[in-house]
Amino acid sequence: MKRESSEAQSPSSRKPKVVNNPAAQAQPVKIKLGGKLRAYFLAGVLVTAPIAITFYIAWLVIDFVDSRVTPLIPAKYNPETYLPFGIPGLGLIIVIIVLTLVGWLTAGYLGRLFLRMGERVLARMPFVRSVYSATKQIVETVLTRQSSAFRQVVLFEYPRRGSWALGFITGQTQGEVQSLTQDEVVNVFLPTTPNPTSGYLLFVPLKDLVVLDMTVEEGIKMVVSGGIITPPDRRPARIRALPKIAAAERDTPTIPIKAGKKGGSA
Repeated sequence: MKRESSEAQSPSSRKPKVVNNPAAQAQPVKIKLGGKLRAYFLAGVLVTAPIAITFYIAWLVIDFVDSRVTPLIPAKYNPETYLPFGIPGLGLIIVIIVLTLVGWLTAGYLGRLFLRMGERVLARMPFVRSVYSATKQIVETVLTRQSSAFRQVVLFEYPRRGSWALGFITGQTQGEVQSLTQDEVVNVFLPTTPNPTSGYLLFVPLKDLVVLDMTVEEGIKMVVSGGIITPPDRRPARIRALPKIAAAERDTPTIPIKAGKKGGSA
């Protein structure tokens, strides 16, 4: 009897005791729930942050224009005089209307005549003529449709061999700079991150540039984001398989393919 009872109570035949611990069972659930809440929160931030920032910047621009233009409107012509509330964007609307009227007037013969007369007057002012001519050239270069400024994104070695920078072609180098240079040189604007409105003007030989297929908008987004936003490579697979840039080893040229030919041949 004792032998049978000892065999019945042997460790191999004992069933493990089930310990009911509510805290141990609730811990994975809490971790899972916390992870989901964190993911939902980050998703909400990703969705609302761009919209909120866009509306905030737009509101700052509208408020800035309204604060400068609305006080110039005579009281009897200002709609806010007869309304118990302000009209957001009133100054911006007036600016758009005025610029449209100016463009319409200068498109005619009399408008062009008055414009030439005004430019002649400005040309006689020592300091004003320099500012006016430079501003006019920049605005015409950026806004004209026939211009090739900021139409191409390029890759070039800067500031040292094997290190590459993203730049924008702003035009063909002319004048004294090109005449003193034996290579065919282009103007390249090298923007800073995250503020692309400042940067450096470089005169780079065309043969040392690699023209990229990405658009100017995609290039600016990449600069502003510090490389976080990278545009996809939309080139065909057969072209992607052909390298354009060689490894920086000793005196071997890093650009074996002639610059300016997309997906080009050697």
